[in-house]
Amino acid sequence: MSIFVNTKSEQEEKVLIAFLDSLDYKYQSDISEEPAEIATLFLDQYNQELDQADKEIESGNFISHGAVEQLFQKRRKAI
Repeated sequence: MSIFVNTKSEQEEKVLIAFLDSLDYKYQSDISEEPAEIATLFLDQYNQELDQADKEIESGNFISHGAVEQLFQKRRKAI
């Protein structure tokens, strides 16, 4: 998942970066303000995530729609 954040001040940016670092998140800063470049970066990341999801599905790492419906039916009965 990707999130694009425009901070309001340098202090806000430092706090956000410190938070992300403390949780060992991967992030990219100082992205060009060029809209086409930002769109390309997001599309590249999105396509990588789709490729990863496809690989997981192909390896059998998924839950079928029917299994999800059964799970929700069981949860409703428990409530």
